[in-house]
Amino acid sequence: MSRSDPRLYLPASEIAFAEGQTVPLPPGQAHYLGNVMRQGVGSAVCVFNERDGEWGAEIAALKKDKGSVLLHRCERAPAPTEGVELLFAPLKRDATELVIRMGTELGVTRFRPVVTERTNTHRLNLERLAVIATEAAEQCERLDVPEILPPESLRAVLAEWPENWPLFAALERRPGDDATVRAAALLIGPEGGFSDTEVEMLRRHTAIHALSLGPLVLRAETAVCAGLARLAAGAESAG
Repeated sequence: MSRSDPRLYLPASEIAFAEGQTVPLPPGQAHYLGNVMRQGVGSAVCVFNERDGEWGAEIAALKKDKGSVLLHRCERAPAPTEGVELLFAPLKRDATELVIRMGTELGVTRFRPVVTERTNTHRLNLERLAVIATEAAEQCERLDVPEILPPESLRAVLAEWPENWPLFAALERRPGDDATVRAAALLIGPEGGFSDTEVEMLRRHTAIHALSLGPLVLRAETAVCAGLARLAAGAESAG
């Protein structure tokens, strides 16, 4: 397997990966290999999923949107991505897609869009976002693709949030907590920030920890990257 070989996510199915096993390609992946990457029968590829790990393979059959790969050997054993859940207020289309792409590359395990008082859009193309997350996982060499949940109201999510599941919230111009706890999730608000009512609701919740991202006001998608980087650095320091 070479790093230049196309890397494809094949969702776990009834067919378990094994040496000499032939696995069918989803129509989109077959189309991508043949029409975008200009690959053909015998071309080397890499396939992976969260259950079977990463395997070196070759294209066994390919025609239009149909095809299959022949598995050779396991190159990496299954290993879940170590990261946090990301709760974020949906943004405009391009910004939301950027959040999904960057969050996947930064190890987000699950995306939970939350509707706040200042959320500027309530419509998400979840199918399109899933494709973006898959492409990002293929590019960054993680072995799984994060789940993307349908939007929920922030109030409803917090009402059911476990008290022992630390959720760090990025609150503009507010100091971060001194508590050294390992984060389970990160909450990023909308452009314009949380309302005063929401800030008070967050401050009263026992699972919430304030996360400072500095004195400057960041765009929401920038805050996602900064917040995830801060939490990742904290997790490394904690060992």
